[in-house]
Amino acid sequence: MKTVILPSKMMLRGKPLTAAALLILVMNVFRGQTLTCHRAEYLIENKCCPMCPPGSRVKTDCTEFRNTACLPCEEKTFMNQPTGRKQCFPCTNCDADSGLKTKTSCTTTSDAVCEPLEGFYCVDSADGGCVATQKHTSCRPGQYIRQNGTALRDTECSDCSGGTFSDGTFTSCRPHTQCGSINLQLVRAGTASADAECGEQSSDTTGTGIIVAAVVVLFLLIGAPVAVWFIKKKRCQNKRKANAENPQQEPLSGEDNKTCSQQQVETLPV
Repeated sequence: MKTVILPSKMMLRGKPLTAAALLILVMNVFRGQTLTCHRAEYLIENKCCPMCPPGSRVKTDCTEFRNTACLPCEEKTFMNQPTGRKQCFPCTNCDADSGLKTKTSCTTTSDAVCEPLEGFYCVDSADGGCVATQKHTSCRPGQYIRQNGTALRDTECSDCSGGTFSDGTFTSCRPHTQCGSINLQLVRAGTASADAECGEQSSDTTGTGIIVAAVVVLFLLIGAPVAVWFIKKKRCQNKRKANAENPQQEPLSGEDNKTCSQQQVETLPV
């Protein structure tokens, strides 16, 4: 076998070809073989095919004998630009469990746009819609809603000051009820989260009033006759004593004598 010895330097048009020049030559050769498609075409198997319009997808690629075949996007899919893809994009699902609802429905040429449900606010947005939400903060008892939450921001809460209260749902703290001003008795003092509790006057006072009334009635029914009896008795005793000490004094009249005689035999009225 004959050994072939290549020269250390290649020649180009009679001039030596350096390694750098050789690299540039090779790059130019490969660059010339690179196929560049137009903006409305896609590259497939070293050929350029026309793209399918928005709202459709590629069924079959083009050949030298036929053009690209397209199909409309299926339900719940879309394509929002010219494409060489064989599948449309799936529509976004505005999931209520994630605090989202549909703002704009999905079509074959555009995706669905979501927005937060009532009581939620957006924490991540894209393409004019919301992709992630968080539930509004609930103010605690003893706090009031300083700023209601919106679709873009959370609820702001603040603490109640002394002498006021809120159960956490008020937009401002309310002053404690002053029981005395409405002629009621304080049952339980107010706190930052609850109003004062008022009630009717104590039942002990009512009972005392009933007892006093009963005593008055008993006095009128029993005490008054007894008092009259003692008064009559005392008067008779005084008249008899006066007659005994002064015989010349006018004696008891017939009516007074009869009354005093009966007084001796009468007992206390029952």
